[in-house]
Amino acid sequence: MSNLIHITVGDLIKKNAEEYPDRLCVKFPNTGYERTWKEFDEETTRVAKGFLKMGIKKGDHIAIWANNCPEWMITFFASAKIGAVLVTVNTSYKIFELEYLLRQSDAKCLVMIESLKDSNYYNIINQLCPSLKDSEPGQLNEPMLPYLKDIVFIGEDQRPGMYRFSDLYDMGGEVPDKEYEEINSSLDVHEVVNMQYTSGTTGFPKGVMLTHFNIVNNGKCIGDRMKFTKDDKLCIPVPFFHCFGMVLAIMASVTHATSMVPLDFSPLKVMNAIMKEGCTAVHGVPTMFIAMLEHPEFNNYSFPKLRTGIMAGSPCPVKVMQDVVDIMGAKEITIVYGQTESSPGCTQTTTDDSIERRVSTVGKVFPHVEAKIIDPETGKECPPNVPGEFCTRGYHVMKGYYKMPEATSQVIDKDGWLHTGDLATVDEHGYFKITGRIKDMIIRGGENIYPKEIEEFLYSHPKVKDVQVIGVPSKDYGEEIMAWIILKEGETSTEQEMKDFVRSNMARHKTPSYVKFADSFPMTASGKIQKFKMREMAIEELNLKDEASIVTA
Repeated sequence: MSNLIHITVGDLIKKNAEEYPDRLCVKFPNTGYERTWKEFDEETTRVAKGFLKMGIKKGDHIAIWANNCPEWMITFFASAKIGAVLVTVNTSYKIFELEYLLRQSDAKCLVMIESLKDSNYYNIINQLCPSLKDSEPGQLNEPMLPYLKDIVFIGEDQRPGMYRFSDLYDMGGEVPDKEYEEINSSLDVHEVVNMQYTSGTTGFPKGVMLTHFNIVNNGKCIGDRMKFTKDDKLCIPVPFFHCFGMVLAIMASVTHATSMVPLDFSPLKVMNAIMKEGCTAVHGVPTMFIAMLEHPEFNNYSFPKLRTGIMAGSPCPVKVMQDVVDIMGAKEITIVYGQTESSPGCTQTTTDDSIERRVSTVGKVFPHVEAKIIDPETGKECPPNVPGEFCTRGYHVMKGYYKMPEATSQVIDKDGWLHTGDLATVDEHGYFKITGRIKDMIIRGGENIYPKEIEEFLYSHPKVKDVQVIGVPSKDYGEEIMAWIILKEGETSTEQEMKDFVRSNMARHKTPSYVKFADSFPMTASGKIQKFKMREMAIEELNLKDEASIVTA
């Protein structure tokens, strides 16, 4: 069992630059950006100095709202090198979610692209900050967002009130090495380096504080299970803003000096990258692998070097796993289970586990990690193969939720155990299975969706009296969202009106696929709403029995 490592995120890059200066660190195949470890170390140090010149101090929060672009990675490592905290923003966020995140996180700086898919980030930030267009860069003064001072635009155009990302390089040249080194050498591995927002039963997202120690060691354990070395090359089509992209991909690579090939997902782009770049590994949620395997041009591609990677984010169908092994050639593909609060990995299958094990279980716990299954009612440990709540303890457990001590104490008990809210079993050989959720979280195509957040938003519609959001089975995405709505007296509405209301204000993946107008919800005698009954009724009414059998198979 290898020991835990005590090194900061930034020093890992420096270490790789010293040991493998001329080996490939990262190549973005669709942008032409390519750097060796030495070049990437020098570039991120220069940008780190740029942030210092801008006025960013150790402990300040830098939010990033961008797709898988070079600037995202540069910002992450540059901020880590000066002790700033990177706050990752979901690329699907709209104005409602962004305002909450920027305010709750006390973000001082926002690094952003112009737009992505159906979201125009530039318009959204100008709506949120009407004074931006009349401000000088670095002088933003918005009463609703008192901490936010700097906005950095990823792009060559000069935008009113914003720095350009390239300005950071120029400003970095004005900061003496000594000033940078003093700050860099003062960092501690147990300081927070990243905040990721995750919702919960309270409905509002919580900032999960992750330290250098959390994500460096979790990345190392994950890379170890895939047998990563400096000769591997990982294709990364999963979003950086998730722990999947940041830890399971970037940190697993950096801890093993493994080369990275990041891009935004499309089946053809990913297949092209794996083939042309000679990738040995690829990460993805099951729907990504399905999209590649079912693509009409799939047979035009070959992946002779592909051997491993991670399939995670939602339950994996047996046939998909078998096809990834047999047809794509990733014979050592693995499964990881975890959650953001555990940095995120708790368990992982190994490259040697049988297909049956890799499909029916989530593997064994990592070294230096404890896990147990407890009876949620009594707190007592369950015997093998008896379902209970999955709890975990170790180096990987988050520092807590930002500015939410009560919410933190609800999930981390006095003995340091993180209560995940997931139902699981463990067999006599130490293999875990996830069997359900105590929380009613919906997992749609690898995205965690929290009904309470959508419910809270739908409540704000003037016609809505009451609302409950549930997950219903889907063969394509695992689950889809369904909203049950009780309208106010005398009001009428349509499914489309409610869907449009959510879609225009929240991330696209949070839009309900189904809307049912009801007079009441099924309840217990004591008045508790029975979501499981709603789900059963929906499966019947929407004729989703076939989907339900596929999902639970």
